Amino acid sequence: MVTTADSLAQLLSPEGLALLSAHCPDEAADDASASELTLELRKSEHPAELVSAVVSQLALRYRARTKFGEFADTMFFTRAGLEQATRLKVAARHAQRFRAAGVSEVYDLGCGIGADAMALSAVGCTVTAVEADEATAALTTLNLIPFPESSVRHALAQDVELSEGAGVWLDPARRDETTSGTRRIFDPEAFSPPLSFVLELARTHPVGVKLGPGLPHDAVPEDAEAVWLSDGGDVVETVLYLGAVRRPDVRRAAVVVTDQGAAELTAATGFPGIDPEAATLGRGVALGEYLLEPDGAVIRAGLVADLGSHVGAEALDPHLAYLTSHAPVHSPFARCFRVLGTHPIKVKHLKAWARETGVSTLAVKKRGVDVVPETLRRDILAGSKLKRNQGRAATLVLARIGDNHVAIEVQEVTAS
Repeated sequence: MVTTADSLAQLLSPEGLALLSAHCPDEAADDASASELTLELRKSEHPAELVSAVVSQLALRYRARTKFGEFADTMFFTRAGLEQATRLKVAARHAQRFRAAGVSEVYDLGCGIGADAMALSAVGCTVTAVEADEATAALTTLNLIPFPESSVRHALAQDVELSEGAGVWLDPARRDETTSGTRRIFDPEAFSPPLSFVLELARTHPVGVKLGPGLPHDAVPEDAEAVWLSDGGDVVETVLYLGAVRRPDVRRAAVVVTDQGAAELTAATGFPGIDPEAATLGRGVALGEYLLEPDGAVIRAGLVADLGSHVGAEALDPHLAYLTSHAPVHSPFARCFRVLGTHPIKVKHLKAWARETGVSTLAVKKRGVDVVPETLRRDILAGSKLKRNQGRAATLVLARIGDNHVAIEVQEVTAS
């Protein structure tokens, strides 16, 4: 459901708020549950528009728990706003960057449903949250009620007059909301606000701007610090910091967030292939006893070679983000696998290997090889008489090493 002024008015009416508070997000956890709740409320003679608004909000709150935990159950969302919203623990890192730089007043331009505005407010910043969409701005006002020093303005980011010395946080809208879902926008000048506006602000204010994780290295301004962040194994964002919130000794960084905390790998140089002083993967070495798969944030930040130097591992190939070592490596920045053997990437050979060794569950990874992993996995296990729980699990890593394409059988090494 697209959040409109009419649906918002239904939701925020006394009857709507009462109905919303009387039900739990678990009651709209999936389509079947949401349909059942809808029928129940309609049988109680609640208006169809009101029921639709309430059930849709409950469904969004249920989905939002992955980003906001228990706080989601009392927040307000739009579908597009939730999809683009910063995860709570990630927003806290953004907020701390402004506090560490001594910035106490921050404009959140294009605030969406207010995730970063909430985090900035929680660390003591006075926040002016600005949102161009009227319905979203109204919901953000509700989300910021616990922070009376902060406020929300319904306006275009470009029309706001900023206080001298204030910091600016931007999360430009990169999705359009439609009746069938959301549509991703790829052109930086089609963002709201556009990237050129962001860079112009950075000439006079400390600025942090959240962008998609696929940001190309040549799009990073020379005076910016770029941080790629992964959460639970997914690369979720790139943030550019400019001005006072940029660290002078960091040009690029990878942050890996797990349930145990966060770890960061940084480099003062520019990007490989652009800056001649940046660490490169070299010519490649022979496969050792262990294979390392760097986290996606490390790969995106161009820090694979830096990671290798940090943990004592070397690149298998100058074009691949795999490292190898002769000793196990325990690092938050990479998964470590013991090498059990190598095979040619030939279906007949791999089928025989799987049959003879009792493989019933197979994971296939690949880099630098023109093979569809799922197709190969299916071909290897085709005709197997073993059910998934009857045989053993195996992992193959398909990689190019020099001029050779090989399937490396590995077993993940976990910290004891």
